[in-house]
Amino acid sequence: MRATKIVATLGPSSSDEAQIAALSSAGANVFRLNFSHGTHDEHKARIAAIRAIEAETGKPVGIIADLQGPKYRIGSVSSVIDCEQGAEICFALPSNMEQAQTDHPDVQAVIPLPHDDIFAAIMPKARLLMDDGKLGLTVTSVKDGIFIARTDNRGRISSKKGVNLPDTALDITPLTSKDRDDLAFALKAGVDFIALSFVQRAKDVIEAKTLIGKQAQIIAKIEKPMALKEIDDIISATDAVMVARGDLGVELPAPLVPSIQKNLVAKCRRVGKPVIVATQMLESMINAPSPTRAEASDVAGAVFDGADAVMLSAETAAGQYPVESVSMMAAIASAAEEHIALYPHDGPARMDVESSVYHAVAEAAVRLAETIDACAIIAFTASGNTAVRLARERPKRPILVLSPSVAVERQLSVLWGTQSCHQAESSYEDAVNEAVQQVYDRKLGSTGQSIVLVSGMPFGLAGTTNALRVVNL
Repeated sequence: MRATKIVATLGPSSSDEAQIAALSSAGANVFRLNFSHGTHDEHKARIAAIRAIEAETGKPVGIIADLQGPKYRIGSVSSVIDCEQGAEICFALPSNMEQAQTDHPDVQAVIPLPHDDIFAAIMPKARLLMDDGKLGLTVTSVKDGIFIARTDNRGRISSKKGVNLPDTALDITPLTSKDRDDLAFALKAGVDFIALSFVQRAKDVIEAKTLIGKQAQIIAKIEKPMALKEIDDIISATDAVMVARGDLGVELPAPLVPSIQKNLVAKCRRVGKPVIVATQMLESMINAPSPTRAEASDVAGAVFDGADAVMLSAETAAGQYPVESVSMMAAIASAAEEHIALYPHDGPARMDVESSVYHAVAEAAVRLAETIDACAIIAFTASGNTAVRLARERPKRPILVLSPSVAVERQLSVLWGTQSCHQAESSYEDAVNEAVQQVYDRKLGSTGQSIVLVSGMPFGLAGTTNALRVVNL
């Protein structure tokens, strides 16, 4: 009855149907395809395997297509450059390299940087980070197609190293030409979520929505400091949020990341948007069969904060212990949830009830279930919104969601505390009987217990959550 969902990334260590089935059995609810790696043919085979497992088990499984987004890298250098603190480095567009070498003979190195948009936006005093933040530089002067930066610490520069610009707002779309090709492929293949990398503004999400429409939900990855300036608007525009701590931890001081994570989880919960905490959660399990104590605490901390899902990246994509990583994450999340059940004040805080019928009905359903000690809360939903409102309350009872839409079932795989199954087109009473049978089949309750049902009247019409009912089994 684990409520916190697990996202597992697929890769070389987890590509065939047997491996993916093992991850699913171990506790993975959602699978992530990282389009920074792999070919379309490889991803197509993984999607086919996931859908085959879904058909065999009858359990809806979500698929996330994680787009690469705009990646910035320097060009090639002839040899590794060892930089002392205070060294001056010249960066230039490839077409300006000769001019830069002529105008700046005293710098330690002239580095090609093939990104026009960086030169259009860079300003003196802006910071650059290279090699995953190991080398920091501060810009001292800017000229057309050329700028000088001074190193803030000792470090090394080698060919094709990534560049982060934490202080610079770049006027770019988060969808590169590669991303658009990957997006078209992913939508045609029927994925459930599109994860947008390096979102900076709400308009980035809106731009993607115009391309995606209702074919999939959008997950905005928060990994740029600039995104925090518009975070409320981004959360409002997106369908879900991923706290992508990899690049976020590079561009922001490490001590700030935990509080930012906690704040983002709370903001998403408040408005009912699923939130995934990601990156390096069980990093040591890439090469070891068990995690560090700090990693276990990190996963549990995300559960205590109220995250809807926690994610494994290289642990399952390229690690030596993919199935063990999922099993361990499931065990840690379950233990944290058991602790919250005993000590509720250690878990996510209760949310204020918003002044709408939909939120009031959801809140009332959860309180009613607690008061009468119901064994489960049943939600009938055409859009998934009823389930989202119930999950926002973090009830102590499992939420069983019945929907006539397969797409909605799969999208709910990332939502806290929910189990979902298909509701055949039928009358309200037929749907209630179907829900009761599912409660028995899933061993959620037994004769003599009660369930609380949440639905809308007229039945089956999206956006009409307005009715509560208690059924005795």
